[in-house]
Amino acid sequence: MLFKLSVSGMKSKLKDYIVLLAGLVMSISIFYLFQTLALNKAFIEGNSIIQSIGFVFHAGSFLLAVITFFYILYANSFLLSLRQKEFGMYMMLGAKKHKITILMFIETIVLGIVSLFIGIVLGIGLAQGIGQLLMKQLEFTGGGYHAFYIPSMTITSIFFLIIFTLSAMMNSIKLSRVTVLQLVHSETQIERVYMKGKKNVIGSFLAFILLAIGYTSMIKMDVFKEVGIIIALIATTSGTYLLFISLLPFIIKKLKNNKKLREKGINAFTFAQLNFRINSLTKVLATVAMLVALGAGAISAGMAFKNNVLLIANGSEIYDVVIHNSTAQENKILNQITFKQKYQYRYKTDDKYVYYLKEDLEKNRPLVHSKEGREGFNEFKPVSENLPARSVLEDSIEKSNSSVQIPTKWREALNGIEPYYVHPDHKIKIVDENIYRKIQGKEGSVFIGNTGDFESYKEQWKKLDDLQLHKYQNIDAEQLRSKYSTYEMFYGVSSGTVFMGFFLGIAFLAMMASCLMFKILSGASKDIMRYQMLRKIGVRQELLTKSIYREIFLVFLFPALIGIAHVLIGMNIFSFILINPYFRVWLPIVIFLIIYAVYYLITVQLYKGIVLPKSSEE
Repeated sequence: MLFKLSVSGMKSKLKDYIVLLAGLVMSISIFYLFQTLALNKAFIEGNSIIQSIGFVFHAGSFLLAVITFFYILYANSFLLSLRQKEFGMYMMLGAKKHKITILMFIETIVLGIVSLFIGIVLGIGLAQGIGQLLMKQLEFTGGGYHAFYIPSMTITSIFFLIIFTLSAMMNSIKLSRVTVLQLVHSETQIERVYMKGKKNVIGSFLAFILLAIGYTSMIKMDVFKEVGIIIALIATTSGTYLLFISLLPFIIKKLKNNKKLREKGINAFTFAQLNFRINSLTKVLATVAMLVALGAGAISAGMAFKNNVLLIANGSEIYDVVIHNSTAQENKILNQITFKQKYQYRYKTDDKYVYYLKEDLEKNRPLVHSKEGREGFNEFKPVSENLPARSVLEDSIEKSNSSVQIPTKWREALNGIEPYYVHPDHKIKIVDENIYRKIQGKEGSVFIGNTGDFESYKEQWKKLDDLQLHKYQNIDAEQLRSKYSTYEMFYGVSSGTVFMGFFLGIAFLAMMASCLMFKILSGASKDIMRYQMLRKIGVRQELLTKSIYREIFLVFLFPALIGIAHVLIGMNIFSFILINPYFRVWLPIVIFLIIYAVYYLITVQLYKGIVLPKSSEE
């Protein structure tokens, strides 16, 4: 009998249960997505960069497990809140409390098992779809990666079965301690205020201290190293939760008490809505802020690793292309490329020297690094030193020889335009026009060029490299020393990390959306009466719609701000392995904001569909 009542009760709140089931399924599928990488040793061992940041990866896995744990506990406590009034009515009609408790336990476990099965199936589908899409876009083979991975399924099943069992036990204990009257009047109970007065000030102060410690450990990652990651993980996470719990209710209260804001339209109602529910939102919003940081941070890291490949290639080889004595085939390909900067230098060769023409080099001075070390790795300038005629590029000059050594910066510049394999047994000598004309030797030329957009011409660079390898058959791709070969080598090494960053970023952002949408929509049914009352006293539908947009915007705004702040500081974690972790960091943040805005608009539309039914429209 009780089981039939339970089924009828669940049917009456089917929309709420669908939202709950969707939230559980999404969290399980995201957890499985993460585990397909975290437990896949073949994939990790096959990508050396991932191994070097393995500690960061495991720290992220631990943080996801913690966030998922609390999310599932909250979701299952929502299951109890859905049925409290009904359970109270059953008990008033004579049902024994222990039977209701057992029924609650069974419902939680059954819902958990159903969501676990659907979640793993969805997780496998997402792992396959997202994985293949990213591999195609990143031109990454992903050796060792498997969407259907038994160890991931095992860990995911064990983890969530433990959580669902704990949730069921906690719900049963909570139900056994609540009186019948409390169950019947559960919907009229107000949210508890967690912090007031001095506690609020102390909590905010501690939050800022913890965030300062976390941020400092990330900024000084070169000093703290792996210990800094642990400190940042604990301090930043704790500080974020404490900040939302202590400071956010205070901010909403100040907005509510601001007379100018309150008297505009129905802002008084909007801020009252926020003030009423803010204490139940704080922990979820803190969780969302951390997921925003993890999601946007993972995408930023993935893009940073991808961009880092280009930075390494640009810093290692100054020119996009260097070709000696170009053939008709090479000229045909070069004509397809738009160069921002291109020079051609003449030279002659004999049995001993390659004679470069001084006037050509000084008219179009080649580039060198502007500074020494890491700071000047990607900054170049034309050689400014004088170039003496009859100077020679070699390790030592005999005292009897009237030649002088080529200056240091010119040595660097000439090494960039004269690969060792072109004239392997020759030394470079600089001569003026008069001497050049008298030299009896074979004349040649070298073409150098920069486009300013290297990645747009990868197909052409590959063709040119193939022709070069055919021309100089005694070398391989690694020895070619072209920018394209350098780019491909480093991209092959780091592509697994790029794939991981995008993959996990999508996973975290999906879970973020699940958390926030679930929390907002799960409480929407309680707001129907308030909006109906406003409609009855004459408030226009347009004003109610604006109020909903404004209220949900503020809810979305706070975690986005904190999450982006975490990303901007947290990218310092990768400073020990990347030349510039902030290179084009704005792009993944823009991507996140677009995704976040889409989720915001979807949430608004779903919420409007619940609290503003069609029957209430004018």
